[in-house]
Formats: sequence, C-alpha cells, structure tokens
Amino acid sequence: MKAASPTIQLEDIHTRFGKLEVHKGLTFALQPGEVTTLLGPSGAGKTIILKLIMGLMPPSEGRVLVMGRNITDLDEAQLRKVRADIGMLFQGAALFDSLTVFDNVAYGLRERGERDELKIKQIVHERLEMVGLPGIDWKLPSQLSGGQRKRVGLARALASSPKIMLYDEPTTGLDPTSTRKIDDLIIKFARERGITSLVVTHDIQSARRVSDRWMLLSRGTIVADGPVAEVEHASRLVSDFVSGEWKDDA
Repeated sequence: MKAASPTIQLEDIHTRFGKLEVHKGLTFALQPGEVTTLLGPSGAGKTIILKLIMGLMPPSEGRVLVMGRNITDLDEAQLRKVRADIGMLFQGAALFDSLTVFDNVAYGLRERGERDELKIKQIVHERLEMVGLPGIDWKLPSQLSGGQRKRVGLARALASSPKIMLYDEPTTGLDPTSTRKIDDLIIKFARERGITSLVVTHDIQSARRVSDRWMLLSRGTIVADGPVAEVEHASRLVSDFVSGEWKDDA
C-alpha cells in the first residue's frame, strides 16, 4: 500500500529578523492524523512555525508545503483557500468580545462567503455540540470560563472542517478538569476525523497525553524527534527539558 503523503512539510527553513536567525535549516514533515507536539524553550521560534504554516509570514529561505502545495509561492487569494483547510486555536482563544458565541463560531464561515444562514446555524450547533457546549449560542465571551472560551475557540476553528489543526498553548491557564477536556478533544478530532495536529505547549503532562510524536526545537533546528516514549527516554536533551534541567547551552 502506498504511504500517504505528508500533510505539512517544512524544507530547509531559515527565518531571520535582521541579524537574528530564529530558524536554521529547519526540516520536518507531519503525517495525516498524527498529533505532534513541538517542545522548546521560550523564544525558540515555535509560534513562528505556526505562522509559517498558516502563510501569515514567509520564511527567509526554504519551502513550506501544505497539502502538497508550496505556499511560499502563493498570493493572498490563493493562501485564503489553503487556510480554509487549517484551523487554529490561539493561546487566549482570541474570541471577539462584542460577538455572541454563535457569531464567534460563525465568523469564519461568513468571512469565507457562506450566505446560507440555515447552513451556518447547523454547522455552529454541530461544532458547539462537538466541544460539549450546546445551548450557549447567546452568551458573550465575558460570561464564559477560561475553559469554555478555549472550547468555543476550538469550535470556531473546526467550523470549516479543517484537515489540519494548529494549537498554540491550548491548555495555558486552565484548571486540570478543563485541561483534560481540551486534551480529550485534541485526541478525538485526530482519531475520529484524521486531523493532522501540531501542538505548541509547555504543559508536559498534556503533551504526554495527546501526542503521538514529540519534536524538540532548540537553537533554530529540531534536535530530537520521534514517538513520545522513545524520544523522552533516548534523548538527553528531551529528558533535560522535561525535568526542568534544561540549560541554554544544551
């Protein structure tokens, strides 16, 4: 049987800001339905990788391929089509405070040109049901807990039925129960819907629970990569990072 093509590929990526080189020949591929967690110290450039995949910024050198398309060659109109296959859960959920839950979840659908309000209503209700928050359409973000806001953000990200999900610190600031719910949803969507997922997090317990694979980013490149159980025990760099014994010169 022919192996599936990678959903995401970064090839020899260099990202520079003036004299600062954040990524130095970064190369990796993510497979369909795989949950990969990107670990690394603060300032290593993890969130920038999410922006590269979204086409929100170009690399200084190298290629970013999403669903087989080199997005570094695309114009803004073409990028919008690629982004329709990508959902992102931002660190603070990034909900619009003045919009109801319903309108927050519907926002991306309307932005992409969906005008059938009955279809929008059906999708919004389905996605809220998926994240375990039915019947809160009328509420404002200020009326929600932190965990609920994260789940509404997830429902919004899932509204376009993405093939890829990017998670930026999805459990930061959440209590253990809310963290568990977000973890369960990440696993559920990867397993049941085959969504390729890339998670950026400092929450090691969550990373152990949801991940098929860990990658450790340090000094501009991937210094460890593999199945969680394997890489955690085989890589000194990973074990140092997980135990809190990481040193900048590691």
